Amino acid sequence: MSNSVTGSAGGPVRLAGRSWGVLLVLCGAIFLEGIDVAMLNVALPSIRADLGLSTGMLSGVVSAYVLGYGGFMLLGGRAADLLGHRRMFVLWLTVFLVFSGLGGFATEGWMLLTARFVTGVAAAFMAPAGLALVTSNFPAGPARTKALGVYAGTAAGGFSLGVVAGGALASFGWRWVFFAPVILSALILVAALVLVRDTGGERPSGGFDLAGAFTITGAMLLLVYGVVRLEHAGDGPGLTAGVFAAGLALLALFTAIERRSSSPLLRLGILRTAPLVRVNVAALLFLAAFAGFQFLATLYFQELRGWSTMQTGLAMLVIGIDTVLAPLLTPRLVNRFGNTRVLFGGIVLAVAAYALFLPLGMDWTYAAMLPALVLLGLAFSLAYGPLTMAATDGVAEDEHGLAGGLLYTSMQFGTALGLSAVTAVSVAAGSGLDALRTALIVPVVAAALGAIVIAFGLRAPAVPDTAPPDATTPAAA
Repeated sequence: MSNSVTGSAGGPVRLAGRSWGVLLVLCGAIFLEGIDVAMLNVALPSIRADLGLSTGMLSGVVSAYVLGYGGFMLLGGRAADLLGHRRMFVLWLTVFLVFSGLGGFATEGWMLLTARFVTGVAAAFMAPAGLALVTSNFPAGPARTKALGVYAGTAAGGFSLGVVAGGALASFGWRWVFFAPVILSALILVAALVLVRDTGGERPSGGFDLAGAFTITGAMLLLVYGVVRLEHAGDGPGLTAGVFAAGLALLALFTAIERRSSSPLLRLGILRTAPLVRVNVAALLFLAAFAGFQFLATLYFQELRGWSTMQTGLAMLVIGIDTVLAPLLTPRLVNRFGNTRVLFGGIVLAVAAYALFLPLGMDWTYAAMLPALVLLGLAFSLAYGPLTMAATDGVAEDEHGLAGGLLYTSMQFGTALGLSAVTAVSVAAGSGLDALRTALIVPVVAAALGAIVIAFGLRAPAVPDTAPPDATTPAAA
């Protein structure tokens, strides 16, 4: 984007007015996706009471979004590259708006379940397109680092601030948890139509790999469903194993199809880049740890301590410091120390935060919890941005949608896996505070594994991924 960046060489980077407008639109969309999930989780008890949903149906409302999101993410990322980042962003933002509103009008459980599934699918197409628009609208270097820092900070803030917003909206009625995103979506959509341009260069040549699209979507749906079923370890283990086996079989079939396809949905060569693989594995583990911790902390605050949804949201509000620190602090640290070192520091802080929460007790004051929550906010400030930045680092511009799809797929799998793992461990450990303490070991272990994965990249030189010689590689921004 011309005239988007000002500032002297080596000096602070400033973004011009239109560039800020584009960035705010894209940040609004990723914030919307994060806050939508967090708000619903807080409102679940009210939804159950009003609609008379069974525990299975209530769990299905949450799982439906995860299935839609995780199942269609890779397809969404490739569709953005093939059909246009702006076109996919605007189209699926509209779908997100419509089905979020329909969820608010639901009178039966199946209506809510359907609305959440389609909303998840919409997010799966919208999120990688949005990330690709950020990278294509800002040239590589300090400008892109700053833009991605703001973008990632906003995304992370959606998860933490959504708990507070959900508690406030649910006090007026759970349907407002669905209607509020409609209002925000409409504002973002209007601004996107006016401000956002598709500047991603040439699109990949070739047709759309339908066989690959069907097999990978089926594989992702089955694998995510298998992870969700892990929450109920004793309920039909044979079926859970069968779901995983079918998902892995489809994944093997997808790999075989892609090796022979002239226009593959996923160029397998992109997975041979060690830094990219490390980033996606770390993202999975980092989000698994956070999702598990947030779930356990909510149970501790509400079920064991008897706090209200609003009190719970306010208690965890301090984690939202990443919304402020990530755009201001993280880009400076990345420019000085590099992505990998900053990311490693953030994940190590997360390990410390979860470890500090292990000895929690029924008589804990909020002051005793605060150090762990502050450290977690700092961890998100340092880790989430570099994960987002590294997801497309060294990847050709015409594959940024695909790279974004890989990242968000990893994050969604991590979220589902973290929730399932802490639930399974908690159930196996019994009930009450002791079971909660046992389950809190899972976030510590997951985050520690993420730190180990990134540690392997501290000394390794970054080798950019390159497309095959016959592939189209656009000029640098």
